[in-house]
Amino acid sequence: METETATLPQTPSGGTPWLTDAEQCAWRTHLDVSRLLMHQLEKDLQPFGLTNNDYEILVNLSESENHRMRMSDLATATLQSKSRLSHQITRMETAGLVRRVNCESDRRGLYAVLTDEGMETMRKVAPHHVASVREHFIDLLPPEALQALRTSLTPVAEHLRGTRGKI
Repeated sequence: METETATLPQTPSGGTPWLTDAEQCAWRTHLDVSRLLMHQLEKDLQPFGLTNNDYEILVNLSESENHRMRMSDLATATLQSKSRLSHQITRMETAGLVRRVNCESDRRGLYAVLTDEGMETMRKVAPHHVASVREHFIDLLPPEALQALRTSLTPVAEHLRGTRGKI
């Protein structure tokens, strides 16, 4: 079996080879799918007045014990800086979806708490979001391709989770 080799020179350090044509194609396809899918899912949330970030926060809170999370844990879970999350939560508080509550055990800590309105929004939006994920991703791939995708991407996800917070 013949493998493709890169025709471009190595990086100036001489240690890292350029991507092969097949690797470049896989990488760019991944980027295209990621951007296009997230754009479509965001577009499908717009009629509900939500962004992907809003929805991700609502999901995290709805699945957490007592429908609340420490702000620092929510920032970590959603890959947002504490500052960016704070601004996001302020917008969601204004919309009545969440509220902030002081942490009893740590006066400096805050919880983001899902409100009744936020939970009702989740109940209303989740079926539409799942239908969008199905239409634009799941139903386009046969079950064996979904399993292969999961098998292929799991090591990447585990590697990236392991590098979080490292410089």
